[in-house]
This record gives sequence, structure tokens and C-alpha cells, in this order.
Amino acid sequence: MPTQHPIEPAARTGASVSAQLTFWVTQPSLLSLQVAAAADDGSGLRADLDGRPVAMQEVLGPEPGARQHLLRCGPGELSISYSATVLPGSGAASRVLEADRLMMLRPSRFCASDRLADYAATRLPGPEVGALARAQSIGQYVNAHLQYVIGSTGPTDDAVDVLLAGRGVCRDFAHLVVTLARALGMAARFVAVYAPGLSPMDFHAVAEVEADGAWHVVDATRLAPRASLVRIATGRDAADTSFATTVQGVATLVDVRVGAVADGGLPMDDGVALTLLS
Repeated sequence: MPTQHPIEPAARTGASVSAQLTFWVTQPSLLSLQVAAAADDGSGLRADLDGRPVAMQEVLGPEPGARQHLLRCGPGELSISYSATVLPGSGAASRVLEADRLMMLRPSRFCASDRLADYAATRLPGPEVGALARAQSIGQYVNAHLQYVIGSTGPTDDAVDVLLAGRGVCRDFAHLVVTLARALGMAARFVAVYAPGLSPMDFHAVAEVEADGAWHVVDATRLAPRASLVRIATGRDAADTSFATTVQGVATLVDVRVGAVADGGLPMDDGVALTLLS
């Protein structure tokens, strides 16, 4: 069994975040964007096609702060820009709703937890150690069994593929955490975030595992302090939280630039003690 650490809440910090996306659109297209921080009003989000503004429609989701931005455009160079300063939240988004719990217990496209039920039961602690300690143990297990290797996986690889390969990127680490948790009967979800301190800087992904009525952040990559993470989107897996999806048409992503800076410097994080993501 992995070594257990005390359960200690981490102090939340504010952050300044930004994103610049460039697409080459060759057919009239409909795009869905998830780049605005959940705690922000989205006023810093802008789209331009060949230098001319493009209108966007905000589509709200069922959870507080959950939304997508839809835009339609013709052929040309599409530029998306976003910037915001996000203050620490109250943690309301970390409270577990019954409907979320039920959904996040089920297998999903990239998290085939039903295929890993026996595997998880024989390698991870049982309910006798408590939910918080089990969530910690899952993160420690994934950290010990996967190597972080940029470019080692593709967009269709799921958690089972990643476990067999023994390597992946942030989304793969998060998928495996979510999958193992669900395999143990613990609700878990996938979260896209801005991550101050991440190097190289990019969009980041972490997991949240339910324990004692709250969603606790588990980042098995340990590449950025969790107390400074900024939630963008939450879902069953990466299919629900993509920063950009071409719903119709042809739009090729040609450049991505992400920025995230914690106010007052980066907080300390041992990577194990659990925290909440507002």
C-alpha cells in the first residue's frame, strides 16, 4: 500500500490566465470553445476572422460556471484570444451533487472503469482505510506507474491503453486516476485547468475524486501546485472538456499559446495531501 500522508487543505491563490488559439478555416464551420475560466464572466474572450470580430454564443451547462462558447464563421484565419484575472473561489464547485455522483460513477469513453475493476481491487486499498486515504493512494499509484512523456499518446488512447503503455501526458494521468477511482466505486471526474507553474506551459488536466461529500483534486503528474489551478471545464473525461471542438466544417488548429501566473508566487504542494478546486 502506498505511504499515507495527512489530509491537509491547501490555501487557494488567485491567478492571471490567458490563451491564444489560431485556426485555418477552409469551410464554413461551427466551433465550440472551452477556454474561459469557470469563475470568470468570459468578457475577456474574443474571436476575429481575418481581423474582423466574430460573434459568439454562450451556452450554459448544468453546473455553476459550466459553459461553452459557440461561433460560426466562414473560411479564413480565425484567432481566439482570452485573458482574465481569477480570484480564489469559495469552493462551491467542489460540493458533490447527487446527479453528478451518479454520472461520475459510470464508465465513459476514455475511462473504461468496468475493464479495470479486478485490477484496481487487487492493487489499491479497500474502503476500510477511508475515502480520503483511498483518493491519495490512487494518485500515488498512478504517479508511480506512469511516465510523463510528451507525444507518447494520441487523441483516441484511453486509460487502459495508457496503463498498458506505462506512459502518457496530463490527460492520460487524469484519465487513469478517474478510471481507477470509478473501478473502486468512487465517483471521479475530469477537469481542464489553467496551471500556473506548469512547464512547458499549456492547458492542463487533473482529476477530482469524491471523498466525504466533496470533490478533491488529484494530479498524478505533480507538475504544478494544485492550490493555484484555475478550473475551465469539468466532465466525464476529455471528450467533455476539449478547449476547442470543430462541430461542423473544417477548422485546423495551427497554434496554441497558454499563459498562467499565480498571484504572489507559486504555493507549496507535496502532491499528495488533498485540496479542493473552486
